Amino acid sequence: MSRFDVTKTNIAVAQLIEQTVNPRHLYLLQAYNRHRNLEVAGRWEEIFAPDMTVEEPVYNFNTFGRTIRLEGADAIKKVYSEWAGTGECIFYVEDERIAVGDNLICTDFVLYQQTPGAALAAEGIDVDPQATYLMKNRQYMNWPYDDQGRLVGEDVWEVDPSTREYIRLDPSEVLTCAQSAPLLEHLIKPLPARPF
Repeated sequence: MSRFDVTKTNIAVAQLIEQTVNPRHLYLLQAYNRHRNLEVAGRWEEIFAPDMTVEEPVYNFNTFGRTIRLEGADAIKKVYSEWAGTGECIFYVEDERIAVGDNLICTDFVLYQQTPGAALAAEGIDVDPQATYLMKNRQYMNWPYDDQGRLVGEDVWEVDPSTREYIRLDPSEVLTCAQSAPLLEHLIKPLPARPF
């Protein structure tokens, strides 16, 4: 049995929610918490609800030594769909530090992202393409929000590629969206009424 538990992925977010009294900041944290749980559950379509995400979000990723920019909902939906199909939407977080402002959430954490060996091998990584791995690295993210509290995009950086690790999973440890969705169901709360 794996030491990783998808129900603990947002533990730092939940702790900050408990301590937050500013209504706008609380709302953003609740939206962030919902987004991440929906993603790991493979329920990515719900992320694009009009009260959660702007019509044309922009995502920037800096990993594997290159920068990828996804512009518009269609481009981002395609990636979410692919990740749900391959299980790459399943991730675990440790050592998360998070801060919230009026229009921004910043977070720094150790990420363990479930990744097919074939995808890693395609990047030139020496792994078994038939296996599944947890790709471990430290990441830093900025999530800007508009004045209505909707996600504008994601900026994701791999802090130090030299520390990246690949942890081979036993087939019994590989989690599918069909398995993660019911585990996260009780954590996926509707957004409250916007307090601003």
